[in-house]
Parts: sequence; structure tokens; C-alpha cells
Amino acid sequence: MNPSTNKENAVTIIGLGPMGQAMATVYLNKGYRVTVWNRTASRADGLVEKGAVKASTVADALRASELVILSLTDYEAMYPIFAGSEDALANRLIVNLSSDTPDKTREAAAWLKSHGAELLVGGVMVPAELVGKEGAYVFYSGQKTVFETHEATLRLIGKPDYVGEDPGLAQLYYQAQLDIFLTSLAAYLHATALVGSAGVSAKTFLPYAIETFDSLSVIGGLAEAADHIDAGKYPGEMANVIMMGATADHIVGASRAVGINSRLPEAVKALYDRTIATGHGKDGWPSLFEAIKKNS
Repeated sequence: MNPSTNKENAVTIIGLGPMGQAMATVYLNKGYRVTVWNRTASRADGLVEKGAVKASTVADALRASELVILSLTDYEAMYPIFAGSEDALANRLIVNLSSDTPDKTREAAAWLKSHGAELLVGGVMVPAELVGKEGAYVFYSGQKTVFETHEATLRLIGKPDYVGEDPGLAQLYYQAQLDIFLTSLAAYLHATALVGSAGVSAKTFLPYAIETFDSLSVIGGLAEAADHIDAGKYPGEMANVIMMGATADHIVGASRAVGINSRLPEAVKALYDRTIATGHGKDGWPSLFEAIKKNS
């Protein structure tokens, strides 16, 4: 299946949570014919007032546009929504922007293909309020020709970053970015609780946290670390795992001493311990990658 260009500037959006609402609004503002469907139909009312068409059935929503965007809780939510409307999937491009595991996206691609549809997997890397604005970007993976056909339309909600034919790749990139994001936020909160145990307010500590985040790529040497990871060699002349592991141990000790939750620094310390145990103690910190990539 190789969808033709979306000449009518039409798009269907299924799932009208904050992200679906934001995307529908962007397309309406760009003059698109927008068809919407949501299990709770009243969520479409505000969009209808802006000019959207509320489909009465999922089949109607699918038939209204060649390009169908899903914004759901996860991939499992897609199947009951399409149940009974499989015939209407033929010759449709389903752009699923829901979050899930790479394997779930590959399973969905095969299922949709069996019903004559093509899946383009996406991961939106900004919150709903930034959709369609400068700085918004979206990872995509799936059939490249299909992506290229609809790239101009997809660009309206965020800069499209195509990462490959494997449907699972977009979710890998998406989850990897969120891995950094969520872990960093948790680290900030833990650090704030650590100094807060001495009566330091979050507002007082905030400038120091911001400075650390802003300088992390330089201080941490992320570009250099990437080279070392790809080469599989981890020089540790400046700061080795044993030295940094001792710091990780001190953070655990400080956390326990002041009575705050120590699970996060304990997890970090466990990585250092495992890396030392496998003979990388005198290597640089990027050698933790060797302990991370093997679930042992």
C-alpha cells in the first residue's frame, strides 16, 4: 500500500485528550478539513465549534481521510476502537502517536497491514501546549515512502524526524528521550529533598540545579562519551569509576542519614558496583554502559 498525496488537506484524529485536541486545533488553524472521533463524544464539541467534523462512528472517521492520527493511552487501545470497522482501514495511513513498547508497535504494524492499512509510528517530544510551535519535533518510523508522502502535513504539528523503516525505532527513540527526562526530573527532586532536609528551600536551591543541568553536556563530556561508547574503550585518567562510585556511595549515605528515600541513588550506586565488579573500575564513567546494556 502506497497512499497517494493527501490532496484534500484532510486529516482524521482519533483520541481527543490534550494532545489530540492540540493537533486538531493546529490543523483547523491551517485550513485542513479535520474529522474527529472520541469514545466520549462530548470531547469533540469544542473542536466542532472551531470547524471540525464529529464522526458518528469510527468507520466514518476512517473513511473521511486517508491520513488518520491516533492519540491514545497506548497501542492496546487501538484494537477495541477499530473492532468492527476493519474494512474501513483499507488504504489508510494510521499515524499512531501513542506511547508503548517497540514490540507493541511492530505487532500493530503487522495487524494493520493485514487489513490493508499502513502504520507510521510516532513519538511527540513536546507537551500538548507546544504542539505546532517552534521547537516541537516528532520521531517517526515505518515505510519511508509513506512518510515522505505525508511529511508536509505531519510537519505542521512538529518537525518530523524520520529514524528508519523498523516500526519499533520511533518508540525506542521516544522512550530513550523520556528515560533521560524522567530520570533527570527525579534526580532534581531527590537533590532538592537532600538539601531541603537542612531547611534549604527549593527556590534557594533552584539556581544551582539549573546551572548543573545547563552545564551537564560540557561537564559530563557527552560528545566524548558517545565516541567512547561506540569504540568500546573508556579511558579513565581524569575520573574513573572507582572514584565516581565512591561519590555515589556518599550520596546514598547522605540520603539515609537525613531520612529521605534513597532508592534512586542506590540504583545509581548499584551500576557503579556492577561496573567495578566486571573489571572496569579504572575506566571512565561511560563504561557503566557495559553494565547497563546487559540485564544481569
